[in-house]
Amino acid sequence: MSAHDRPVIVLKIGGNQVEDEAFLAGFVAAVRGLLAEHAVIIVHGGGKEIADLHGQLGVGFETVEGLRATSEESLRLVEMVLNGVVNTRLVRWLVNGGVDALGLSGVALGLVRVTPLSINGRSLGRVGQVAAVNGEALLQLLDLGMTPVISPVSLGEDGLAYNVNADHVAAGVARAVEATRLVFVSNVPGVQVTGRTMRGLTIAQIEGLIAEGHITGGMIPKVRSALEAVQSGVYQAVITDLAGLASGNGTAVIRG
Repeated sequence: MSAHDRPVIVLKIGGNQVEDEAFLAGFVAAVRGLLAEHAVIIVHGGGKEIADLHGQLGVGFETVEGLRATSEESLRLVEMVLNGVVNTRLVRWLVNGGVDALGLSGVALGLVRVTPLSINGRSLGRVGQVAAVNGEALLQLLDLGMTPVISPVSLGEDGLAYNVNADHVAAGVARAVEATRLVFVSNVPGVQVTGRTMRGLTIAQIEGLIAEGHITGGMIPKVRSALEAVQSGVYQAVITDLAGLASGNGTAVIRG
């Protein structure tokens, strides 16, 4: 059965998980289970290791409204970590676990094309926003039985490489391949409200729960990324952990 006949799931994993060996072992097992019935595309971040390398090498960076501005010098370190260390580590774990993983960046095959991102007219340097994703190329790789593992370093329409938020790349990829689900895999089973995991949340409910203080801290950006993905055309975005990924549980963010 070709990938075109199987539903496609896009998995986004964050920078805190990609260096945790216990997480990686569980993630490989979950991906292997999903591949029995789905085609899988993985998009990863690596923010923690990027920050660590900047510190080790004494390269400063500026933050503008929560987004890291990226200079030419900083971009070299971003590429080293995302395209080199993190992408290779993920592919190595997956291949060793029996998954035909193929490491790529958004630059490869022109997979992710971006335009420069600015905040209130202020340039962030080599930071891009997703303009187009080559979904057909990804579907062809899935048809070959590959599991693409994508670093969010992407290709500017000016021919230069750009640093792009991995959540935004994952949403763009999910849209382009008409994925049935975009799953943000984190260290929590989903959105907790009064001690229980919510099965589903609508856009209106999310903003209400944030305003009332039920959704706080690091869960806010996760939920907002899922919300933006659904608003941009992805059918369903899910926030879950490894156990939920394997069992199909978690909090689904839906239109409504």
